[in-house]
Amino acid sequence: MKILILAPQPFYQERGTLIAIDHLVRALCERGDEVDLLTFHLGADRWQRNFRIHRIRPWPRPRSVPPGLSLAKVWCDVFLAAKALRMVRATDYDLIHAVEEGGFIAMVVGGLMKVPYVLDMDSSMAGQIVDQHRWARPIRGLLRRLETMPMRRAVAAVAMCDDLATNARCYCRGRVHVLRDVSLIGGREVHQGGEDVRRQLGLEGPIVEYIGNLEPYQGISLLLRAFRRVAACHSTVALVVIGGKPEDIADYRRMADDLGLAQRVHFLGPRPLSQLAHFLAQADLLVSPRTQGTNTPMKIYSYLDSGTAIVATDLPTHTQVLSRDEAALAAPDPDSLARAILYLVEHPEERRRLATNARELVRSRHSWESFRASVEEIFDSLESRLTGTPRKT
Repeated sequence: MKILILAPQPFYQERGTLIAIDHLVRALCERGDEVDLLTFHLGADRWQRNFRIHRIRPWPRPRSVPPGLSLAKVWCDVFLAAKALRMVRATDYDLIHAVEEGGFIAMVVGGLMKVPYVLDMDSSMAGQIVDQHRWARPIRGLLRRLETMPMRRAVAAVAMCDDLATNARCYCRGRVHVLRDVSLIGGREVHQGGEDVRRQLGLEGPIVEYIGNLEPYQGISLLLRAFRRVAACHSTVALVVIGGKPEDIADYRRMADDLGLAQRVHFLGPRPLSQLAHFLAQADLLVSPRTQGTNTPMKIYSYLDSGTAIVATDLPTHTQVLSRDEAALAAPDPDSLARAILYLVEHPEERRRLATNARELVRSRHSWESFRASVEEIFDSLESRLTGTPRKT
């Protein structure tokens, strides 16, 4: 098929939604589809056979477009919509694949030009806006109703977790598929000669590690409050935080200082995705303290594949993938999270058990091969439905 992907983000950058889009492009190209991707003016180019990137040219040009709702994002979406209409008029696309708010653009452009579209749901847009902006809380219901509009007219919806799929099934007239993320370290060799965190920071005891962005929904404040309790009970355990923007790191470093953790919490800043396996391998325990949202963090799949035990908050964002057989699940409060961390720090045999089970889970259900097979199944079904002819194999 000839597919237009609407990606209202700065593609490509190393962050969750954009990595997922990159995986989708690769799987579609391996399937034999022709893929055009329309995206923002920012981001690195990527190469795949039968794949082309088209970029908007906004004026004035925002220098950055952060995740979530912003004036810069809305401004770029206007130009994305205009260019999408021009592209669909000029090219005979079989399908539009619309990511997140791209669904509103696909609903209008696809409706005008009679091109069907698939809605790609990486998160709840209404939930994100409400979580990030207090002014949006009184209009939560309106935002949720608006969010359902592209679902109602899509020929199918592709959700990255069960919770989003359950919501989509209430509104989508087509089939709703679940396409989970995959581990980002499968098949990667651990870097030899890379940063040695233990030696670099002079650490002697167990290392508890968090990797990811430092947005409020990730629960870093909860993690720091819990770690104060951990540090009070264990004299050598250290917390290492990898990722985040400079301003977020500065805020959380001040919080750590206020909690008396200046010597026990270390913020390393962002590191390349190519080094993810290297840093995961150096931890004794991995933690995901997320407190908001229902979509599963992409890092969880790499955590599972790392061979290192996991502590996560006992919320749907994690429990859609994790059970107590693969991770220690704790209530999202400082005392519960601290108890779970301390228990695993002090019981290496339980860490080994959880890590072994976790790796078995990710390799059986969340490998690249599983992801590619799911993409082929979804788009074979769509092609058969849209053309009336089963795909030849």
